[in-house]
Amino acid sequence: MLCRDPSVTTTHFCRRKVRAMMMTSRDRVLAAVGHREPDRVPIDLGGHRSSGMMAIAYHRLKQHLGITSGDIYVYDFVQQLAIIEPEVLDRFGVDTIELGRGFSLQPEDWHDWTLPDGTPCKIPAPIHPVRVGDDWHVYHDDGTLIAIQKAGCLYFEQTCHPLAESDDASFADLDTPLSKVMWSALGSPPAPLGYDEEGLRALADGARALRASTDRAIIGLFGGNLFELGQYLFRNDNVYLMLAGEPQRAHRFLDAAVEMHLANLERFLGAVGDAIDIIMFGDDLGMQTGPQISPRMYAEFFQPRQKQMWQRAKELADVRVMLHSCGGLYPLIPGLIDAGLDILQPVQTTCADMEPERLKREFGRDLCLWGGGSNTRDVLPYATPEEVADDVRRRVEVLAPGGGFVFQQIHNIMADVPPENVVAMLEAVNA
Repeated sequence: MLCRDPSVTTTHFCRRKVRAMMMTSRDRVLAAVGHREPDRVPIDLGGHRSSGMMAIAYHRLKQHLGITSGDIYVYDFVQQLAIIEPEVLDRFGVDTIELGRGFSLQPEDWHDWTLPDGTPCKIPAPIHPVRVGDDWHVYHDDGTLIAIQKAGCLYFEQTCHPLAESDDASFADLDTPLSKVMWSALGSPPAPLGYDEEGLRALADGARALRASTDRAIIGLFGGNLFELGQYLFRNDNVYLMLAGEPQRAHRFLDAAVEMHLANLERFLGAVGDAIDIIMFGDDLGMQTGPQISPRMYAEFFQPRQKQMWQRAKELADVRVMLHSCGGLYPLIPGLIDAGLDILQPVQTTCADMEPERLKREFGRDLCLWGGGSNTRDVLPYATPEEVADDVRRRVEVLAPGGGFVFQQIHNIMADVPPENVVAMLEAVNA
């Protein structure tokens, strides 16, 4: 290869370009997160629970690609997301992997189930849905119905908000009510490992084994939800009422939540901190039309607590902090950056004030935009493959220059997305 850069001598033989060509997936992702332009745009597919594929769509993709080996493993039972197998990751040059792929590796970790379209699959062994008429139910050990998938639906809905009628003001115990929340009770691998001594040992062993097996960037899903935690426990309407009408009670609840999260963060990063590159927190703060709460309310209740958790994560391990937050977040983004956020995902550019050009121009130097690479609402399910590819190329042209961008579609690929469009999307990223 001839060097066309006049600033580089023949002796150096374009070493910068050679180094770029030799980037591993991990190098590529970390360069982009660090606002350095990598050798190509990094791709995330299934690196966390908001960048994957529903199992129905994944089954169709495998058929389209001619892959006949392997079962369909549904690791996220609530959203019915499939594990993306290495053959598919390699086919599309995917640069990320979720920490959970280092766990539940034995046949006894899974058992048979059937997807809503009749496709056979495997689900985590600890999850035991019960057929009730045409619906599927999941129950707590005490008989409480905690989740339901109605006939014709493609995922589970939460049915129990354990603190909805509670007048508790101390919040001394959050673990017990959380055991009746669908999102925590139906955890994905490495669940059901706990934070006891045995669980932490297994967590550390699995994380290190995964690290040794891949050069993909590893994302550790932690959670640390605050706003959403209240919605899970109290129900949405009650959370809004508490924030507006009982602010002192809201502060006590959030203090208890942060105390719980910090204790778990110490344990989690103590076990996996040397094996992961990115730690993912979650809190859906947005809607189609903008934030669910005002910037003032965010600054009072949530920003200082997020800052506390994110700073502690960086003290405990060499990790970059990602926040999964759907919706229109534009007025909150400066506060998120001030709190220490490195990566925002899934960059829902179809919401108010979330245009890619605006986000890149105003926040692209301070925040890695992880997502926004394909319009999953209006284009990916309905357009032709050529239109999908054009949409991707336009977005990449805006978001990729200078680094600070990792490609993923806006949230998970839904069940009705044609496999041809999935292929067109992924092949267009670096075309």
